[in-house]
Amino acid sequence: MPPTVTTMPPLNGLRVIDLTRVVAGPYCTMMLGDMGAEVLKIEEPEHGDDSRGWGPYINGWSSFFLELNRSKKSVTLDLKKKEGAQALRRLIETADVLIENFRPGSLAELGFDYASASAINLRLIYCSISGYGQTGPHAHLPGYDAVIQGEAGIMDMTGFPDREPTRVGVAITDYLAGLYAMQGILLALMDRERSGQGQHVDIALFDAMLSVMRLPLGVLLATGTNPSRVGNDHLSIAPYESLRAKDGYIIVAVANPRLWGRFCDAIGRPALRDDPRFATNTDRVTNRQVLKQELEAVFARLTVGELTTRLQAQNVPCGRVRSMREALEHPQVKARDTLLTQQRPELTVETLAPVVKLSRTPADVRLPPPALGEHTKEILEQL
Repeated sequence: MPPTVTTMPPLNGLRVIDLTRVVAGPYCTMMLGDMGAEVLKIEEPEHGDDSRGWGPYINGWSSFFLELNRSKKSVTLDLKKKEGAQALRRLIETADVLIENFRPGSLAELGFDYASASAINLRLIYCSISGYGQTGPHAHLPGYDAVIQGEAGIMDMTGFPDREPTRVGVAITDYLAGLYAMQGILLALMDRERSGQGQHVDIALFDAMLSVMRLPLGVLLATGTNPSRVGNDHLSIAPYESLRAKDGYIIVAVANPRLWGRFCDAIGRPALRDDPRFATNTDRVTNRQVLKQELEAVFARLTVGELTTRLQAQNVPCGRVRSMREALEHPQVKARDTLLTQQRPELTVETLAPVVKLSRTPADVRLPPPALGEHTKEILEQL
């Protein structure tokens, strides 16, 4: 029998104090809130989260803010004033997790660094997200995604070899850091079940970005050569790239000898399989430009739809290179309820649903993104 679905998500009963802004922290706390935690988003009273002021807007709301701040309650506190600081201290007494993304040292000046917060609540999990972490010679520097992409090497790996280094089109370092923060918090909570004590979770955007640079690192260690931009090619595999078809681009991933044979059969060029220029993956990587010319000569006569039908029939990994609108029209989006709709009195909010799908205790997304200070009275009255 399938497991019984409960109405209680896995983090139900946890209280999270969210002192973060913009992307990495809000992404993490949104995921915690989706899974049942009560997330109190502490915002300064006048403007709130910086991203509230970033367009484009939907009926007066920042679309940027809407996509990262559901499943939270907004509480406005001025931490530089006595009553605001006192309210936060009392909230910390009741909390399981505090997450912040201030520049290292900034919260110490307000009396809310890890040492001060853990003295208030020994069981508190305190998570810090910063550009370079809480230690090291660059710890004091501000960390923004674009800067970290440059510093961590991903920009030099992105783009075409005859063009300038290129930033990845989304804030990849922020999202990676948010995912690692979620992981660190859950690990610390698990340890607290045994030890009864909280701890400090230290997440650096720089570390997060470097953690996924393993393939370039392997190439550097193996060859002594610094790998750089290869456009849509793969450093170690061919064909593993986007190719022009009659009506657009298709991306293929031919990652082993069996796939190469099936690929050649599917496109009607079985002779390529035994061509000495392309016989092994190493040969194909060495002669990738000649191979690309051969393939695009075939693909120019076929539409993306025709190619994907042929290749998928042979179980060759491939797909259409889609725009954002086309990606949302993908049949998997509807089949897996990937778009989530929520209502506020003044607008309908569409966001991407939680990625983690649990069979017995699934996410329970109830709260739409909050107006600035919407829950201040409710939460402070509890104190």
